[in-house]
Amino acid sequence: MTVGRCRRTARLPSSSSAPSDADVFNPRPRIDAIAVTPQQTCWVVDDALLEPDRLVEFAVAERPRFDDAPHNAYPGPELRLPEAFVQAFERWFSLHLRDRVGLRRVQRATARLSLTTRSPASLQPRQSICHVDAFDLQPGQRIAATVLYLFDDPALGGTSFYMPRRPLEDIAVLLRDSAAMTSDAFEARYGIAPGYMVESNAWFQRVGTAPPRYNRLIAYSGTMFHSGDIRRPELLRDDPRTGRLSVNGFFIGSRPFGS
Repeated sequence: MTVGRCRRTARLPSSSSAPSDADVFNPRPRIDAIAVTPQQTCWVVDDALLEPDRLVEFAVAERPRFDDAPHNAYPGPELRLPEAFVQAFERWFSLHLRDRVGLRRVQRATARLSLTTRSPASLQPRQSICHVDAFDLQPGQRIAATVLYLFDDPALGGTSFYMPRRPLEDIAVLLRDSAAMTSDAFEARYGIAPGYMVESNAWFQRVGTAPPRYNRLIAYSGTMFHSGDIRRPELLRDDPRTGRLSVNGFFIGSRPFGS
């Protein structure tokens, strides 16, 4: 898969409102597939937005409102996107990606702008390993996750996927401890120091990577272990124009009949 600069001149918003009109998303997307495992696929959409620079400029205007969210493990500040944008995103996702990721219908959707900023040494234990997106799923529900890359430099990193190397009971203990223990205690017990996970370790095997590209969206099952593939953390910036800016979307829905 070719990775390259794909930014184009775009009409910018006349105010700080996020684009939310019906033509925000590409109505005729080209959708490719990356086989992560024999059972799991990552779907890739290039040129997902018609005018991606509008969303970047919105992030620039709203940067003071970004905040570190204590309820999740994202390594940087985030901003929840307006409901009108989320609704447009959900309609586009349902039309083009819902069936591919194994959802029958979407019951809940969220989307937020995210800016990766933390240094490796400052990461919490749960930010130093891969993770799944659980979101307290109910019986019969599934979750799909999406990442829309809004940065030019591919060296800022895409998304890697992992498979457990240990029994799931052991993985559950590791995940629980990663959310509860200090970095020193976690490293002493598991041998995992603070830092972005980019390779396999004793607990997980890296099985695939979706490389980034400006205005590229990837979609995958939130139950796959994944992590940002950030190999050049010294390039991270606090500025949406030059930093690792993305839109992270989550879609919870019912399973297809018979699954």
